[in-house]
Amino acid sequence: MTRQTVADKDGTTYILEKRSSESSRVRNPDTGERLHLPNVELEPVSGESPLVTAAQAVPADVRTLLTAVHTERALGLLIELKQDGPLSVRAIMGQYDLCESDLHGILGELQAAGIIAETTVIGERGYELTPDGAGAVERLTQ
Repeated sequence: MTRQTVADKDGTTYILEKRSSESSRVRNPDTGERLHLPNVELEPVSGESPLVTAAQAVPADVRTLLTAVHTERALGLLIELKQDGPLSVRAIMGQYDLCESDLHGILGELQAAGIIAETTVIGERGYELTPDGAGAVERLTQ
């Protein structure tokens, strides 16, 4: 049987693991709890991959960070912003081995994901972690 995302009448989503004639074994992606629910109480969630549903076990801010960070350099920049931020663009360019185009590419992706935000640092353009970005980095570095 192919796994699929299903929802109960309250809108809670589950991953369907096994179906019998009367009930189905489902797993709550947030808690990992396995339940047996009557088939009549479950509806397939159209277009929702069970893998995407399973990813709900990871907090939303960490999922955003994981999908936005494509290199160790980008991850390292987030760590540095957590440790020493906010940082001006001039400071980042002077302290780290990033060319201007690479830096602006990384900053653009992280800003679009809502992980960092533009700010002013000693009168210059700079960047800092957003609250969601700071929370995600904190969880990853614990």
